[in-house]
Amino acid sequence: MTYAIVDIETSGGSWRNDRIIEIAIYIHNGEKIIEHFASLVNPEVRIPYYITQLTGITNEMVAKAPKFYEIARDIVLHTEDCIFVAHNAPFDYRFIQAEFLRLGYQYHRDVLCTVKLSRRFFPGFGSYSLGNICYKLGIGNESRHRAAGDALATAKLFERILSEAPDNLNSYFSVIKPIIL
Repeated sequence: MTYAIVDIETSGGSWRNDRIIEIAIYIHNGEKIIEHFASLVNPEVRIPYYITQLTGITNEMVAKAPKFYEIARDIVLHTEDCIFVAHNAPFDYRFIQAEFLRLGYQYHRDVLCTVKLSRRFFPGFGSYSLGNICYKLGIGNESRHRAAGDALATAKLFERILSEAPDNLNSYFSVIKPIIL
């Protein structure tokens, strides 16, 4: 199996109203990362101050970045025939689905959530936030709240999960209902 480990940064928390401002995808073959893609994204909306404070991503940084439609094909090609993996996967997956729906396309992948998997394979933590679980497991992240840093930390977490997991993760796929804008 091949996995597309994805992280996004957004202009806010609502897939209906907010937009993707950064995306990173690490392709993992079940043993190691074999490819990656990362890009800032011009969201065509202003990035609120609190998001800039959290991510360090400014309106100036994304002004000349590609718009989502300009990288949509890259996202499809990088995630094609892959299991979509993310920490709190419904958040990232729904944002990506919403961006594709705005372009008139459906986006569907099988989904694994590392929050759900972490709760199963590493029970007993008070919080399963990416920062907390990585800290507890000794996984570093030099670029927290940036797509590439968080996606890489998620990839390392996923490797730990794979080392603990049975051979078949099929029973852990999330069913994420299609969204309607």
